[in-house]
Amino acid sequence: MRRPSSILAALAAAALLLAAGCGADAGGEPAAGGGASSAAVSGDVTVLAAASLTESFKQIGKDFEADNPGTKVTFSFAGSSALATQINQGAPADLFAAASPATMKTVTDAGNGDGEPVTFVKNQLVIATAKGNPKGISGLSDLTKPGVKVALCAEQVPCGAAAKKALDAANVKLTPVTLEQDVKAALSKVKLGEVDAALVYRTDAKAAAADVDGLEFPESADAINDYPVVVLKDAPNKSAAQAFAGYLASEKAKAVLTAAGFQAP
Repeated sequence: MRRPSSILAALAAAALLLAAGCGADAGGEPAAGGGASSAAVSGDVTVLAAASLTESFKQIGKDFEADNPGTKVTFSFAGSSALATQINQGAPADLFAAASPATMKTVTDAGNGDGEPVTFVKNQLVIATAKGNPKGISGLSDLTKPGVKVALCAEQVPCGAAAKKALDAANVKLTPVTLEQDVKAALSKVKLGEVDAALVYRTDAKAAAADVDGLEFPESADAINDYPVVVLKDAPNKSAAQAFAGYLASEKAKAVLTAAGFQAP
C-alpha cells in the first residue's frame, strides 16, 4: 500500500493538471469567455478611416498598442468615399471605418468586407464659423445672406450627403463657394478665413475649438450619420483587425470617442 503522503502528493499533482486544463480548450486556446490574451494579437494593423475620426483614432490606436504589446496600428485618413474606392481597387488594408452606411455598402456590395459592418458611433453636423462668429450666423438660413461665403463637402462624401439632408429639412437653398472632398478640408477653409462658415461634424468643430465656433442647429437631427466598421476580406492581419474592431467597444475607446463629441450608436 502507498503511504498517505504519497497519495496526497498524487492528488495535488492531479489538481494542478486539472486547473491548468480548465483555462484552455482541446486546442490549447483560451476557454470561451476568457478572452484573447495580448499575446494572441501582434503585428501591423492598417486602418482606413473617415477623416472625422482622425484625432480619436490616433488616441485609440496608441491605447490599443499599449494594451497589446507587439502591435503597430497605421492609419490612413481621408474622405470615406475615396477610401472605399481605394479598397475596391485592391488597396491593402485590414479595417475600414466609414462615416456613413451608404459608403460602407459600396465596399460590402463589392464583396470586400469580412462579415457584417457594426455601427460604433454616430455624429452630427454643426455650423463652423470663425472664432467669435463675426457674421452673426445663428442658423442655416443665415448662410444664404449676401456676402456670406460657405464651404460644404461634396454630396458623394458622407458629410456632404448629411449637409444636403439638413438643408432640405430646413428648406434652405444655398450655393457654396467650394465643395470639398472631406470634412477636414471644409473646416480648413473656415480656419484659413477663406469662407465665413462650413457645415462640418460636431467632433471636428470641437477638435478645432481654438480656431472656430461650432453652432448647433435643429435640422442637424435629421442628418445624423452612423459610423460602421468592418474587417476587410483580404486583411493581411485579420486577427489583429478583429481585435481592433472589438476594441472600439471597450470602455477606454468609448471614453475617447465620447470626449471627442461622438454619440453612442
